[in-house]
Amino acid sequence: MKKVICIICPNGCELEIDAEEQVTGNLCPRGQAFALQELKDPRRSLSTTCRTIFPDIPVVPVRTEKEIPKHLMKDAVRAISEIVIDRHMQIGETVAADILNTGVNVILCTDRLKEVNHG
Repeated sequence: MKKVICIICPNGCELEIDAEEQVTGNLCPRGQAFALQELKDPRRSLSTTCRTIFPDIPVVPVRTEKEIPKHLMKDAVRAISEIVIDRHMQIGETVAADILNTGVNVILCTDRLKEVNHG
């Protein structure tokens, strides 16, 4: 039996999944789908920061466009930490395409690099 707390809605249901993949504890159908996904292929969104070459803005927030496999989170953070942004960018622009061959892009979460000076 595996226990998980559902993060899909504010209810935070405590779910149990048995050996036959039967889910109990969910107050809505989305909880069942979440529990089965969590059992077979847990995924998470990643938010972190990325370095820049600009002295007045040394780091900027970035995030994955979609969820990535949970077991790749540390590797993704490590890969993003190697990136240094060296140009003007706009919010939503791709910082890293297809991070770790997941098919998911890492995007910029700020407009502060739109017109930054090269210092």
